[in-house]
Amino acid sequence: MVKRLIITLLLMSNMTTAQTFGLQEARDLLKFSTFYAAVNGGTSLSDIKVFSVDNGLSTQTISTPYDYNFTIGLRKIARFGYENKAQTFYDGTESNYSDAATVGKVKGVEYLFEADFKRQEGVDYIDQHHFIRYSSDDGCQDRLCINVFALKLEYLQDGFADIKYFEASQRYRLKIGRNFSVNIGAVQRLAEPYGYNPLDEWMLDNGNLHYTYLAIQEGYNIDVANNEYYNPEGELVATSAEVWEAVVVPEVLSDYTQRKRNELDNKIQQSAVVGFDFYKYSKSKWLHVWGNFMPWHYNDGGSFSYHNYVDGQWFDYSAGLITGIKINKNLGLFAEGKYNKYWNREWYDFKLGLNYVIF
Repeated sequence: MVKRLIITLLLMSNMTTAQTFGLQEARDLLKFSTFYAAVNGGTSLSDIKVFSVDNGLSTQTISTPYDYNFTIGLRKIARFGYENKAQTFYDGTESNYSDAATVGKVKGVEYLFEADFKRQEGVDYIDQHHFIRYSSDDGCQDRLCINVFALKLEYLQDGFADIKYFEASQRYRLKIGRNFSVNIGAVQRLAEPYGYNPLDEWMLDNGNLHYTYLAIQEGYNIDVANNEYYNPEGELVATSAEVWEAVVVPEVLSDYTQRKRNELDNKIQQSAVVGFDFYKYSKSKWLHVWGNFMPWHYNDGGSFSYHNYVDGQWFDYSAGLITGIKINKNLGLFAEGKYNKYWNREWYDFKLGLNYVIF
């Protein structure tokens, strides 16, 4: 069943032909791809002892369960010149910045389907990254070539960054020389209505939050005379206003916000996109840089459209950089990273450093 689903998705990605793929074409799409599954784990935070003197000296030990990462995936992505497969097997810890690039290394279809189920420092979350990328190139060597284009379907879920969306882009590329190209096209993104804040309706005129009334509406019961606070199940959760405000109220607000966000349907955002891609490689130095800018977004007039939370249009953008130089046979420098900003939400990662071979 899984194999059939994967083949179906791959066939849907080929928009350059109206003919139905046969079994041989499907095999060609899967040829040289790698399926992998791996489990990684390790010790998390050490145990912490908490002391209390409320009713005599007492000690409580707080233990954080071990960290783990279970990864399952299927990938077929051509490596750029600067990428080396140093390991014999995929172990689920790989992080290739070039996966975020709009244009691939080779013509044709590339894809990645990967899901990571993680626990880090006691927090469980899921990361997913799936994409199908099609890069076209007619082989034109003139200064200006327009018979090239790029298509990409992508789904990203980053648990730590709290971002999740589906994106499809269609772009025409203009090649300027052998290494540089610019592209223009359209992007469709499906995501929750980022910008919506469920707590806005509970804000008072003085800017404070009416959290007590919100908690009562959520089923909490407050006995002010006896300083007792009960949750919707009737359990006593606080015996002082300080504990109520410092411990219980933040949990009430978090649960309410998450529930209200989950109740809303995802929104489709239509945007114009302009981008560029530059790639040049030699054994001693290389540079791969790309960028995407979305300066205009269609306003559908929806109640939870992001246009309701900003004044006019806004900029969404992403960029990536991979560069390295071998100064001599001993010394080398490198820098890699990517940055995204969608709906005023940011997520990024990078690494840089030097290698010096001593002999």
